[in-house]
Amino acid sequence: MLQSAGLAIGGGWMGIANASANAAPLDDTPAGSPDDATENMARDVNNALEGAFGRHTGYRRNHTKGVGATGRFVGTPEAARLSRSAVFSGAPIEVIARFSVAGGDPNAEDAERSTRGLGLEFRLPGGALHHMTMLHTPMFFGAMPKTFLDKFRALTLDSATGKPDAERFRTFLASHPDHAAQAHFLAVNNPPPSYANCAYYGIHTFRFIDRRDRETLVRFRFVPRDGEKTLDADELASAPHDFLVPRLFERIKRGPIEWEMRIAIGEPGDPVTDPTLLWPANRREIVGGRLIIDHVVPDAQAGSHKINFDPLMMADGIAPTDDPILLFRSPSYAVSHERRLREGPIRTAAS
Repeated sequence: MLQSAGLAIGGGWMGIANASANAAPLDDTPAGSPDDATENMARDVNNALEGAFGRHTGYRRNHTKGVGATGRFVGTPEAARLSRSAVFSGAPIEVIARFSVAGGDPNAEDAERSTRGLGLEFRLPGGALHHMTMLHTPMFFGAMPKTFLDKFRALTLDSATGKPDAERFRTFLASHPDHAAQAHFLAVNNPPPSYANCAYYGIHTFRFIDRRDRETLVRFRFVPRDGEKTLDADELASAPHDFLVPRLFERIKRGPIEWEMRIAIGEPGDPVTDPTLLWPANRREIVGGRLIIDHVVPDAQAGSHKINFDPLMMADGIAPTDDPILLFRSPSYAVSHERRLREGPIRTAAS
C-alpha cells in the first residue's frame, strides 16, 4: 500500500528505502524573526528532504538524479498575441534544459513511480533569462507548502531500520487530501520508457501580458512529437536500474527531439492558485511554439548543473499568480542551490 501511496513528487517508497541512511539534516540557517517564516520553511523543507533521502554532497536536494541538454525554442504568432515576452518572438531562443527523476536520491531507480521533471532556461536577447520548471504529471501533490514539508518529514528515515515509518506516512496521507490526485495518477500510469515520451506540465497558472498590458490566465504543457508512452507490465518488471539517460543518448543520435507547447486559456471559475486541481479538458488551446533538444550532456558536465531553474525567474510578458506553491518554490530552490554550491562540485569515483 505504501509503495504506491508514497510515490508522488519526491520519489517512492522503493527509492527512499535505497537512499543513504546518513540523513542528518544540515541546519545552517538561523531561525530569525517571524518575518522570516518563508525562509525558515524553505530551510525546513530542504532539511526534511535530507532526512528522507540522505545528504548527497554537491547535488540538488530534490530532482537529484538527472541529465543536461541544450536546444532551442521557437514561439508562435498566436502566443505572441497573448504575451509580449521575447520567448514568443518567433526567433530561435537558446535553451538549456535538464531532465530529472523526482526525489533526493542520486541513485533512484528509473522505473520507480515518481514524477519526471524538465527544467528549461530560455536565454533571451540582451541577457534576460526565463525559466520553466515542469513535471510529467498534470497536477502537483500539495496545495500549500506545508503539505510538501509534512510529506518529507513523514518519509524521514528511521535510524534503526533505514526506512520511513509506515504508520507515520499513513497518518500523513489521511490528513492531507490534496496529495491524493497526483498519487492516484502515478499509481494508475506506469512510468515512461524515455524522457522523450513524456508530456511536461507547467502545473501552475500564469499570467500572460500583451503589449497593451492586457492579461490572460493560462496553463501550458509540452507534448512530445515522439508520442506519450508508458512501460507495459513486462517492461516495468524487467526494466534495468538505469535506462532513462542511456535511452536519451541513444534517441538523440537519430536526430533532435521535439515537443509542441500547448497553452490552455483560462475561463472564469477555473482554479488559479491550487496546482492540485485541473482545468476542464475542453478549455481552448493554442500552440505556443516548438522545443527542440539537439544535444544531451552528462549532468555534472552540463551548464544545467549550475542553474537553479527557479520558476519565478520570468522575463517581461509572463508573470506569476498568487499560487502559494509557485511562490514558495523560489526560496526553497534557493536554499538547495546555496547548499550545493557551497559544498562544491559533485564528487564521483573518478574525481
